[in-house]
Amino acid sequence: MDDLQQMRLTSSSCAKVFIQRDYSEGVGVKFETKLPNELQGKIDSTEFENVINNINSIYAEAESLSPRTYLENCFACLTAYLILICLQTNYEKNVKRASEYIVTENDRLFIPRGLLMVDPMERGLRCIEICMINEPAVNTGSSASSNNRNSKVI
Repeated sequence: MDDLQQMRLTSSSCAKVFIQRDYSEGVGVKFETKLPNELQGKIDSTEFENVINNINSIYAEAESLSPRTYLENCFACLTAYLILICLQTNYEKNVKRASEYIVTENDRLFIPRGLLMVDPMERGLRCIEICMINEPAVNTGSSASSNNRNSKVI
């Protein structure tokens, strides 16, 4: 089992911070770039903003309309969507790129600081979850209510 898998196993019992979507410019996938108070002192705010901005730009590119996306959709309609079995769409490529970027940034920036950024695709693109591996979750009450008390929404 590699380090990332081990951290994912322990992330279920650690304190978490959630970076919410930013709807100020519409419903496109964009996350807030402000460093949460819980992460201050653990990571530099400019590095954090750069990571979030890069994630935002990857998802913006995934959702952008281009001649390629128009052609993909036309071919999909003409082939009764069977071409999508063979062809990876622009959206899928960018989602994969975002996932790879998050893994890279976890290795480079977050894991050495005791943090783990979870791919927002795993949370339905609703938020970015950051687990503070070195800080255990405080368990008080039932498991459902304690999970909500140990998570900070930003």
